[in-house]
Amino acid sequence: MSRPSPSSQPPPDLPVTRGIHLFWLALFRGSRSVAAGLITIAFPYLVLQQAGYSAWQLGLLYTAAAIATAALGLLVGFLADLWGQKRTLLLVGAMLPISAAIAWSQHTLPWLFVAATVGGYSATGSLMGGGVGGAAQPIQSTVVASLATAERRTFFFSVFAFLGGVLAAGGALLARTMSVHAAFGAAALISAAGILCLWPLRVHETRGHLGRLPSLRVIGKFSVTGALNGFSQGLLMPFLIPFFVLVYHLPEARMATYAFIGGLLASVALFAAPVLERRWGFVRSIAVTRGLGAALVLVLPLWHSLAIALAIYVLTPALRVAALPAQQTALTELVSHEERGRALGLNQVTRLTASAGAVSFTGYAFSLGDFPIPFVLYAVLMTVNIGLYFRFFGADGLNGRGRAAPDGA
Repeated sequence: MSRPSPSSQPPPDLPVTRGIHLFWLALFRGSRSVAAGLITIAFPYLVLQQAGYSAWQLGLLYTAAAIATAALGLLVGFLADLWGQKRTLLLVGAMLPISAAIAWSQHTLPWLFVAATVGGYSATGSLMGGGVGGAAQPIQSTVVASLATAERRTFFFSVFAFLGGVLAAGGALLARTMSVHAAFGAAALISAAGILCLWPLRVHETRGHLGRLPSLRVIGKFSVTGALNGFSQGLLMPFLIPFFVLVYHLPEARMATYAFIGGLLASVALFAAPVLERRWGFVRSIAVTRGLGAALVLVLPLWHSLAIALAIYVLTPALRVAALPAQQTALTELVSHEERGRALGLNQVTRLTASAGAVSFTGYAFSLGDFPIPFVLYAVLMTVNIGLYFRFFGADGLNGRGRAAPDGA
């Protein structure tokens, strides 16, 4: 398996105009990213300040959203392989504007649970990593992998993540110019407009078989590392903004500015992925970037300096996502074309399911004012996860120019 199988390559009859279809997908992704940036900033302020609920209740909302996104992500992965990619994308695309409209109109706790679960407000990733509307991530990645050649896949994953990150950061910055209520209304309209960009999209459909999953062993390895990664994300990522709200009492407008800076840096960092892949392979790239990030977040609860805390906050997303496109390429190259939706869906379901319990734990710890424990656990689990990447995929992870290491390396 050192080279992708023929079925992992884009179908030979795919039109040469595949770039046009990538453009339409990028517009859809961009509209959701702007909406996600608005919601990422507005939701914790809606829950903690406007509605007056506690950090524990915010954690429960994030937990419910993570579980719902995990289940939907798995369903979307199966639908993409068995029902069709475009139809699945249209179905899941409608969920984010519906959820934003619910949060715009209803602020009671039961309706907030509905909005969070339908829209996937799990906040377990960066602005471009599916922390809002994450159920659409597996199918979007499947379509990108279908339209891009193997040699260009990491580049296109980087471009899409970059555009998503920049536009999400712009959405976060836009949130400072409007009220919390208006932010959800804008998110609903913008994400609804993006669905229109899917109508001209054309994707070569190769249907898989429900009972056939030849790459289960490879998928299992990525799922194990994804589960640990998800648990570590759940401990920390949904609560970085609440941390500054509760500890430093930063107002929404100022927090939105730093979220914009962090999202922008993370977006630029994504273009390092092709270079990191060629130089180190995806495993060493993950070890360096996420290992450094884990070391930095330990400083946040232990050194009470707003300037240092904000500097770490804006750097953390960049370090988490810099190697992500190379990791996505490795996964899509190690499975066949008709398995990609399920592979990406299974990877996401393990990640988000694991994150759900971690989110509840941190919400409870924050409610007690015990801030250091989640940060320490995050660093420990990230170190263990890096070790598993080396064990499962070898030191190089990718051999040569974007080629996956042999199974069992």
